[in-house]
Amino acid sequence: MAPAVQERPQTQQQTQGFRGRVAIVTGGATGLGRAVALEFAQAGCGVAFNYVEMPGRDVGAQALLTETAIKALGVPCYSAVCDVRRMAAVEQFVADVRSKLGAMHYLVNNAGVTHDGALWRLTAEAWQEVMDTNVSGAFNCIHAVAPHLRAQRFGKIVCVSSHQAFRPGFGIANYAASKAALIGLTKAAAVDLGSAAINVNAVAPGFVKTELLTQLPREILERAEHESVLGRVAEPEDVSRVILFLCSEAARHITGQVIIVDGGLTLA
Repeated sequence: MAPAVQERPQTQQQTQGFRGRVAIVTGGATGLGRAVALEFAQAGCGVAFNYVEMPGRDVGAQALLTETAIKALGVPCYSAVCDVRRMAAVEQFVADVRSKLGAMHYLVNNAGVTHDGALWRLTAEAWQEVMDTNVSGAFNCIHAVAPHLRAQRFGKIVCVSSHQAFRPGFGIANYAASKAALIGLTKAAAVDLGSAAINVNAVAPGFVKTELLTQLPREILERAEHESVLGRVAEPEDVSRVILFLCSEAARHITGQVIIVDGGLTLA
């Protein structure tokens, strides 16, 4: 009789070194951010995440559920409302994380928004909000954690870009531009922080099965599945496990890189 196959055989080796450390995940209450937060927690890492309330979505209630799930795994958790577009708010959030959880070692810039529309119909406000959140928000977070990571000469930063930075669809000029800019920021931050032994990388997911994906027309999802070399869209864990890898010691010599996690969608 063949031995039982463990569901996650890579866990023990990959998660060594996470226990007792602290990760910050922006936009961690829902979707991919929630999966990333839980991935760190399962590795024994304390987790802090921020969120903002959004029209038509009870994000605060979902944040409470996420915090409860993380604490159930036996690790500390801190969550708070924080708009990454406001540098002062981000700096206060980081200070609170260090005060409540005692340290900080990893940052995952996951917070992001979309306001789609044909380029000639995009308003200045729609352009600015996406750029402010997806790019300036990530910069604000890196800027806030950098002094602490440099002082301890250790840290890992992962930015969540998108396959659409390389292969934009119709009507996402602001989103595609923001995710491409995020890749530039990732590479520049890797150069600036490398001398302090801080790794900065990015992941570029394709379509991921989150609650937001269900709001897209079915034909878009079917096309994404058809165009993917693997014939499917990603589960959140497909991306969160890559992020955990980039924060592990196994990836200690990787920096300034972009890992595309799209099932081969950009190959089509």
